[in-house]
Amino acid sequence: MSGIVLTGAGATSGFGGMGAMILYIVAIIGFFYFISIRPQKKEQDRIKAMIDAMEVGDYVVTTSGFYGMIIDISDDMVIVEFGSNKNCRIPMKKSAITEIEKAAANSTNE
Repeated sequence: MSGIVLTGAGATSGFGGMGAMILYIVAIIGFFYFISIRPQKKEQDRIKAMIDAMEVGDYVVTTSGFYGMIIDISDDMVIVEFGSNKNCRIPMKKSAITEIEKAAANSTNE
């Protein structure tokens, strides 16, 4: 018999090293999930809820920083009126809106 037989501490040390390595990998993946993926999902859910709650008459801020009022809403587009002269109406995607101020909240401030 020419095989080497591992008994005692030698047999378990290899498995213990492998188990610790797997545990570290799982811990690193969990760390990255809680640091990067989970907050991003929460932010996407917040934006989706905000866009779903849009109504005609709400005041919005676009991704480019323009302030305007929603005058029409379709499936994935909105028409926003900019400026005080009421002549600048621009259709844009809903995803271009970053902030919404409800019309009722704004009318109390005037």
